Amino acid sequence: MLNNQSLLELKTLEHLLKCMKIIGDDTIQRTQLTHRIELVKTFQVKKGMKVLEIGCGQGDTTVVLADAVGETGQIVAIDIASPEYGAPITLGEAAETISQSPLGQRIDFHFATDFLQMAFDEKFDVIVLSHCSWYFESIELLKNYLQKIKQVADRICFAEWDIDYTLEPQRAHFCAANIALLYTAFTENDGNIQNLFHKTQIKELMHSEGFLITLEQTVDASYLQDGLWEIDYSNYLLNVFPEVPTKIQSLIHSYAYLMNEQAKPPLSLNSFVLCADL
Repeated sequence: MLNNQSLLELKTLEHLLKCMKIIGDDTIQRTQLTHRIELVKTFQVKKGMKVLEIGCGQGDTTVVLADAVGETGQIVAIDIASPEYGAPITLGEAAETISQSPLGQRIDFHFATDFLQMAFDEKFDVIVLSHCSWYFESIELLKNYLQKIKQVADRICFAEWDIDYTLEPQRAHFCAANIALLYTAFTENDGNIQNLFHKTQIKELMHSEGFLITLEQTVDASYLQDGLWEIDYSNYLLNVFPEVPTKIQSLIHSYAYLMNEQAKPPLSLNSFVLCADL
C-alpha cells in the first residue's frame, strides 16, 4: 500500500505528464520525470523562487521546477539549441505544449539563446544546470558560464551523470560515453557528448570561482533508459568512425569490448548533484 508521501508524488507525476507533449506510450516520459523529481528535491527549490534553468532541452526538469516554485514563482528556461532541434519531439514542440498547460504562465522559454550574451535586470534565487554539461565544448566555456552566473545569482544547483560508477552493470554506459566522446574528438559534430566531466572537476571549478559547496549527493538513475540509448548509439558509431591513430583505435575497441561483453544487463550511470552558494 502506498503511503501519503508516495501518493502525493504519484499525483505530482500524473499532473506533470499532462503538461508535456508525449507521442505514444508515456513509459519513457514517466521514468524520466521520476528522476527529475528526485533531482529537484535535492535542489531544495521553494515556493515563490525565481529560477534560471540553463540547458532546458525539452523541458523535463523545467516542468518539475515550475511545479516546485508554485504559482508565485517564475522559471526562465534557456537552451542554446534551436527550437527545431530534437527528435521525435523538437524543443519548440515540447515548449509549446508546456506553455499551453497550467504550468505555462510560470515559464519563459528562450531557445537559440546564448547565456553569455544575455542581459538581466534582476537576480535569480538559483541557477540550475541539470544534465547539460556534457554539451559544453570545453571546461573553459563552463568556467565562463560560472563567472556570468555569479553576476545574476548567489546559488547554483548542478546535476550530471556520475562517471565514477559504483555498480559493475553501469560500466557499459561509461564505456559508451567514452566512445561517443572519442568520436567527437575526431569529427565535427553536434552530438550530445562534447565533454565528460568528473564531479571533482566541477567541484574544483566551483571553488575556483568562489562558490562554497553546501550539498553533494548521488541520486539513483540506474533505472533510466539513457544507458541503453548511449550503448546503441556508440555501437552505431563504431561502424562510422573516421580513420584514427592506431593507439586510439585500440582504445576504442577496448571500450567496445568492455561495453558489450559484461555479464549483467546494462544499467545507467547515477547522477551526482552539487549545490553551492557564494
